[in-house]
Amino acid sequence: ANYGPNPICKGCLSCSKDNGCIRCQHKLFFFLRREGMRQYGECLHSCPSGYYGLRTPDMNRCSRCGIENCDSCFSRDFCTKCKTGFYLHRGRCFRGCPAGFAALEELMECVEGCEVGQWSEWGTCSRNNKTCGFKWGLETRTRQIVKKPAKDTIPCPTIAESRRCKMAMRHCPGGRRPAKTKDKKKKKKNLMERAQKQHSIFLATDKTSQ
Repeated sequence: ANYGPNPICKGCLSCSKDNGCIRCQHKLFFFLRREGMRQYGECLHSCPSGYYGLRTPDMNRCSRCGIENCDSCFSRDFCTKCKTGFYLHRGRCFRGCPAGFAALEELMECVEGCEVGQWSEWGTCSRNNKTCGFKWGLETRTRQIVKKPAKDTIPCPTIAESRRCKMAMRHCPGGRRPAKTKDKKKKKKNLMERAQKQHSIFLATDKTSQ
């Protein structure tokens, strides 16, 4: 091997002062590094970020990953690790996970999330388990979990929600309303009796004065 005096020639089978490595030792990967207008060859044990090692009978090379925002890849079209801020999903990198998948922050990967069904119709408006006797109540709708998430740490979307509603019947038949009517009649009767009593006293007093 011709290493030469230049440290850039380390690991080379052949090397030039201006262009660096031209051929590498067996097992090492040839990487063509570019710095401005200059480029030179290096022989590396592993390829740098954004490249993967391609082994061929002629010479092992570092080839660029074809996936955008990929930090390391298994092949040109399959990423194994994304750049900071991107999530890995099926060999590609995304800012956010696709629908039906959840972000696993510790690994920066998209995994199967919790899948829920369609919302049901809104239920009957009620309050304290009664459908009458109040002006306002609550109605609820629900949905079922169709598929549980791959990881227990991934929460499912809410499967029940409620909203304020107006009662169809404010007064219950045979309930509060008849009781109030009875009280009113009794009160009216008491007033009539009191008025008659006062009138009798007035008449009696008036006769005495005559």
